[in-house]
Amino acid sequence: MRNMLIAAVTALAGISAGQAAVPAPIAAAVANPARPAAERARDLYRHPAETLAFFGVAPGQTVGEYLPSGGWYTHILMPLLAGHGHYVAVVGTSAKSQDAARTLIASQPGAAQASVTAFDPKAATLAPAGSLDRLLTFRNIHNLMMAEDGGSDATAAAFFQAAFKALKPGGVLGVVDHRLPADRPEAQERTSGYVKVATVIRLASAAGFKLAGQSEINANPKDSADWPKGVWTLPPTYTLSDTDRAKYQAIGESDRMTLKFVKPR
Repeated sequence: MRNMLIAAVTALAGISAGQAAVPAPIAAAVANPARPAAERARDLYRHPAETLAFFGVAPGQTVGEYLPSGGWYTHILMPLLAGHGHYVAVVGTSAKSQDAARTLIASQPGAAQASVTAFDPKAATLAPAGSLDRLLTFRNIHNLMMAEDGGSDATAAAFFQAAFKALKPGGVLGVVDHRLPADRPEAQERTSGYVKVATVIRLASAAGFKLAGQSEINANPKDSADWPKGVWTLPPTYTLSDTDRAKYQAIGESDRMTLKFVKPR
């Protein structure tokens, strides 16, 4: 087992993310055999090692994750930061969501150094000001876009404002989300689960961020972004259940943008 882990770490460390090789600590966290098998099977589509390297995540940092949900990235981030950093789960204001996050992190390495905070869209806050080195959000901006009726961006705008406040100068906001082609109607951002790159850049820029880089790490040219039930038609959700399941399985998970924003020093 030990030799297999070393081989896996070595292989991952040789992968490049953008122009930077994947650091060994990230490679080891991704190759960790304690990760659930069902989650490791999704690495093919989510490229966690390359993605975290692109965002510049490293031991010793304070890293916030917005809406960790079932903990897919949490199971990588917490072992990566254990003993050499601080993991922050950013969830909603409800007691239920905060209790679920505490339960999630309690079973992971570094739980004593982890904490839970809440995103309050009314106050545009999500963590103490200037407390985070990195804030990561995976497939959540589309939910923020769909949070209000009438085409309002208020909740999404509040998130980016809160992120800007929470990050240290020079800190990075990493965004991964389902990508809506630029020529599609904006109304689809409210229904399909896909968001335009330009929309995310607009919201981040309005909050004060500077775009520091874009990557095609999580691109999927097989995804045409025009499915009967939106992005949830594709795996892993399969909203249509067994209808055309083999077709959607062959496509894989969605085409995704990977954007890195920096809070100016």
